Amino acid sequence: MNTVSESAVADRAAAGPQPNPQAGAVKLTMILSGAVFALMMAFGLIMRAAQGQWIELDPTLFYQILTAHGAGMVGTAALSGAAIMWYFCGRYVVLTAGIFWAFLGLFLLGVVLILGAIFIGGFGGAWTFLFPLPAMSGGAWEAGAAAAFMLGYVSIGVGFLLYYLELGRQIHSRYGSLARALGWNLILGREDNNPPPPTIVAAAAVTIFNSIGIILGAAVLVASLVHLLVPGFEVNALLAKNLIYFFGHVFINASIYMAVTAVYEILPEYTGRPWKSNRVFAIAWNAVLIFVMAVYWHHLLQDVVMPPWMLVVGQLVSYFSGIPLIAVTAFSTFLYVRGSKMTWDLASSLLVLSVAGWSVGSIPASIDGMISVNKVMHNTMWVPGHFHTYLLLGEVAMAFGFMAWLVRGKAIAEMGGLDRAAFATYLAGAAGFVIVFLFSGAASIPRRWAVHYEEWLTHDRIGTAFSALVVLGTLIFVLRFVARLGRSSN
Repeated sequence: MNTVSESAVADRAAAGPQPNPQAGAVKLTMILSGAVFALMMAFGLIMRAAQGQWIELDPTLFYQILTAHGAGMVGTAALSGAAIMWYFCGRYVVLTAGIFWAFLGLFLLGVVLILGAIFIGGFGGAWTFLFPLPAMSGGAWEAGAAAAFMLGYVSIGVGFLLYYLELGRQIHSRYGSLARALGWNLILGREDNNPPPPTIVAAAAVTIFNSIGIILGAAVLVASLVHLLVPGFEVNALLAKNLIYFFGHVFINASIYMAVTAVYEILPEYTGRPWKSNRVFAIAWNAVLIFVMAVYWHHLLQDVVMPPWMLVVGQLVSYFSGIPLIAVTAFSTFLYVRGSKMTWDLASSLLVLSVAGWSVGSIPASIDGMISVNKVMHNTMWVPGHFHTYLLLGEVAMAFGFMAWLVRGKAIAEMGGLDRAAFATYLAGAAGFVIVFLFSGAASIPRRWAVHYEEWLTHDRIGTAFSALVVLGTLIFVLRFVARLGRSSN
């Protein structure tokens, strides 16, 4: 049977971190993720420098880079999060290596199609492929470029569905049902001699909600592809927009919820306090399962044709969706770290930063989820400010923390000078970068504009300087990971 016995799991947990038989595939994935993160951040630096008029960039090329940057950062965040969750789920269930390689192959095929569509075909319709824009480019790109872009998304989506089917199959086999894996026995007060660990609870929740999101995203992608080939094929634009934003919102949130398993699994090594599932933890993750799917309506608050009850729900859920995060992961991290006398190396520092950044990012997101604010702020720099906080100080920091841990070695030692400099550079750059975005949004500077007015240049140039620090810190993290990985394999 392709399962892990309860005694084996107990022995493995007692012995601490064990070698992962698929560590090689995960390390390769993290190398690819780190390289693409650096490239996408360089794209962001180029765009900010162009907006600040420090370099000249044709607006057509700007929107192509914007499309690549958006799709690339979202996709790479999901890829790195998937690698992290796969690695740690491998401690509790036996996962089929071939599925991960198929997932990675389909993901890379999608990347090739997307980059070809953008930089060869000229597609510049942004990562949302908002219907019917792909078919109405005004001559900026041909239908074939739009089709290649969407086929790239389909390839990535199929890869993720394979990934989640394998995870769901093995979790179900190991724990008897996804309900038990979600901690329902804990919630209902039933006796459970082997409750699912936090990583499995998180994996079960993400498997459910992101599979739903990907399937609905695939439906609108297929409908849009048919519309490209057969223009007479009708698609309801409002329904398409709902499906696109449901898919996009769920997908980017899933990347963070997958990567947070690194916090659950790695920090206990530093604190000496095991992170265990309990009733509150299980309730929080089951709430996440609902909230992450319902909160997407706050992206549609400006669509006056939406049913009012949906907009009201979107606003209310925006308020409540941060509670499970802050009440469980953030508060628990504080309690685990407080008084633990843990050693602060690069891995632990980045992981604690990631939880703090993720928590702070929920504040401007909740503010934007207010209807009265959203109607004047949603199309300003405020929105990239809040989601860059989630990414740069949240998911990406988790990914870099995991990478640092993978090559840490058995002994835990204080950060060296280069690690301290890299951490400080990245933190200062990312914090300054997102603060400039938020201040720009408060000043009503619009997002997605390739050319900015003179009055906005100060914001742009300060943001460009902070962006350069982010790129520098990222390059050090990635090169450090590759160098230490190379030494460990010799």
